[in-house]
Amino acid sequence: MRYAVFASTGNGQALAERIAAACQGVRVTVYLQEKLLPEQGAAQGQPEPEQGNGALVFSSEVRYYKRLSEEMADAFVRYDALIFIMAAGIVVRSVAPHVASKLSDPAVLVLDDRGQNIISLLSGHVGGANELTRFLAEKLRSNPVITTATDVNQLLAPDVLAGRLDMVPCPKENLVVFNGALLRGRKLVYLLDSSLKCRAEYERRLRASHVPYEVVDGSELPDRLASTNVTDSGLTGAAGKAEGAGQNALYVVLSDRQWQASSRVLYLVPRRLIAGIGCRRGTPARLVLAALQEACGGLGWQIDRLDRLASTVVKADEQGLLAAAEGLQLPIDFFENQSLEEAIERYGLSESEFVKKNIGVGNVCEAAALCCTERGRIALPKNKYEKVTVALIWER
Repeated sequence: MRYAVFASTGNGQALAERIAAACQGVRVTVYLQEKLLPEQGAAQGQPEPEQGNGALVFSSEVRYYKRLSEEMADAFVRYDALIFIMAAGIVVRSVAPHVASKLSDPAVLVLDDRGQNIISLLSGHVGGANELTRFLAEKLRSNPVITTATDVNQLLAPDVLAGRLDMVPCPKENLVVFNGALLRGRKLVYLLDSSLKCRAEYERRLRASHVPYEVVDGSELPDRLASTNVTDSGLTGAAGKAEGAGQNALYVVLSDRQWQASSRVLYLVPRRLIAGIGCRRGTPARLVLAALQEACGGLGWQIDRLDRLASTVVKADEQGLLAAAEGLQLPIDFFENQSLEEAIERYGLSESEFVKKNIGVGNVCEAAALCCTERGRIALPKNKYEKVTVALIWER
């Protein structure tokens, strides 16, 4: 995960450091307006050096900006959350040209520079802005301002659940129908495709969110969804007693397939997980597989949750890498340096001088994985294992 915090005042600068310190395990980049640049200057993109006289010492990466609007195009691509410590009006005008979809936009939060209020402004559900707002409000002792109707009525919206399951709701237009139905007291019927990869983990997460569901054979789902006279005897827990189940029921279907297009069916489809891999020459497949398993475990998933592998063209003949891909029955893409360099520039990725000296480009695993998708976000930054490096990317 990568967050960006933007501040334009001295109070905001102090608050930005508190936010960065609170977000353990997240890459945080603090953007300060140029007027806050120390007299001695600070290297662009480098943390400020420790100083006396009570000067702030940032533990995160610090950059300086001249115009906020000029940073937004890159920020919307590079970060999972954008946190602004300034007036909400400034933020709205700055982000508006870049807003695309509630399914892919980063979370956008706004705080006053005293940290009294924290507003979930954009991508509250799938983007996670509401949950991040609650988290930071607790850490900063701020007042969380969340205006999403399902949240303030303490209802679990299907797009919130999709975020917890690392899934995407489709079609997006049906979210309005389903969330509106929840607010009117309707119950949703959750159906889980029995053939879905990693089904056990999905079931665990559904139970953790207290969501009643029914496991349905994938071959039976088309008829089930087309039926107008459905009994719910197979539903677990409260689902079997769900009001509105049966005729005119609203179905939320967890599957990697989509069948009937209907205003009463919402699909939650697994978000693609891509692994970028780097390895030493001659690394055996078992070490590649072990690294991938450990990396996926860091996200709470098994290795079979992966959808694709990627690396540099320099490794295209690496037998251990090829054997690992074959064993997992996954496609693997190898990218030329030019493509990797473009990803490094677009996403602002860090580079290793050692790697750059050896193969001509300073970032392999993160860049290669990001090359596989038009828009991606880093789920797990580059991690080092025995003779292998792995980064995991969620497709937005």
